[in-house]
Amino acid sequence: MIKVGIVGGTGYTGAELLRLLSVHPEVELSMITSRSEAGKSVSELFSGLRGQCDLQFSQPDNKLLSSCDLVFFATPNGIAMESVPELLDAEVKVIDLAADFRLSDTDTWQQWYGVEHACPDVLAEAVYGLPEMNRDSISSARLVANPGCYPTATQLGLLPLIREGLVDGNVIVDAKSGVSGAGRAANVGTLLCEASESFKAYGVPGHRHLPEIKQGISRMAKTGVEAFTGELVFVPHLTPMIRGIHSTMYCSVKDHSIDLQKLFEATFETEPFVDVLPAGSHPETRSVRGCNQCRISVHRPQGGDTVVILSVIDNLVKGAAGQAIQNMNIMFGFDEITGLDFPAAMP
Repeated sequence: MIKVGIVGGTGYTGAELLRLLSVHPEVELSMITSRSEAGKSVSELFSGLRGQCDLQFSQPDNKLLSSCDLVFFATPNGIAMESVPELLDAEVKVIDLAADFRLSDTDTWQQWYGVEHACPDVLAEAVYGLPEMNRDSISSARLVANPGCYPTATQLGLLPLIREGLVDGNVIVDAKSGVSGAGRAANVGTLLCEASESFKAYGVPGHRHLPEIKQGISRMAKTGVEAFTGELVFVPHLTPMIRGIHSTMYCSVKDHSIDLQKLFEATFETEPFVDVLPAGSHPETRSVRGCNQCRISVHRPQGGDTVVILSVIDNLVKGAAGQAIQNMNIMFGFDEITGLDFPAAMP
């Protein structure tokens, strides 16, 4: 049993962490922070947790958080990096669900997030928390940078081809997200009347998840395999649904004799949270709603030159809180599926 704290427990990812951790058999939730809701009970804000979590929200306090074995940060970008060094000095492990430790280059961080990084020395030791790529490093990490939702779905979809050096030329990523990906703060663009019955692209000139995806792809190739050198085009879209990421990737492969179905199945055959669907399948976001699965299918339409990969996740689970708990399980030596072994909510 480990003592766990959550900093920023009132957003959608914080609420999802509360939901999942409240029934985790190896976790004692000891502290939930929120500057705006301090003193209010968790069940008062999230009625679905009545009877599951009897904590009250409190003000962030590193001294109190230092009594935890692990602290999750479910805060806006730029918050965690101010507190993490002190927690690490107190021998507390940290998983950050924001972007503070995802990009290893400080100049790239400043370019995309507009501020200098507060602890570049600590950034150097952060492990990128995509278990399917970095499981061994995660197991010994003090600090894990939980991946973004778009990067999770996209990198998992591209991993088999990039790892083997099979991509020929450029990659186009056409990705869609439910409105919860924009967070819980009030925003006109995510009001029901604004987002419902509409569909739009955004961030086409550049999105903050682009450098994260590029960085991940640059690290995928196996030893002795040529790294991906093509152009990556990433276009995100907002869809009128609450949860879900659907990432569609287009590329060509160098060797047309490769059985892509077998390659994808072999790559993920031991992965508990990646499901390669049968040939010809089309994964749906509803098939992963509320669960930690990523479902993938691979196609070569009409046997042509273009490969199409379809990858779906729940942006709040495998794209955020569920993957964070998967990382926690690895860091503390628990069975990786502990607290996450449940199916999607259907319909």
